[in-house]
Amino acid sequence: MSEHSKTKTSFYRRLYVAWLIEQGSNTVPKIIEATGMPRRTAQDTLAAIHELDIEMENTNGTYRIVSWGVVNRHWLADNIEQIKTVLAYP
Repeated sequence: MSEHSKTKTSFYRRLYVAWLIEQGSNTVPKIIEATGMPRRTAQDTLAAIHELDIEMENTNGTYRIVSWGVVNRHWLADNIEQIKTVLAYP
């Protein structure tokens, strides 16, 4: 397996977490369950999603995507398996 840059994996992690939110894994515990990532990584990723111009709401720990901004969510859905492979997530 080839090494991927921290920039790429950080970008993909943010996209993947946003995708998970839209699929219903929209709390920190559900994100941890879906990915196996540490709690702090999940929290840091959620805090950084806005840097991709994805608008998100947080209501008592339940997240919802308001706007995908410049991110093409159809591309994301079509490429989610590749993203999971790069991140080594189940």
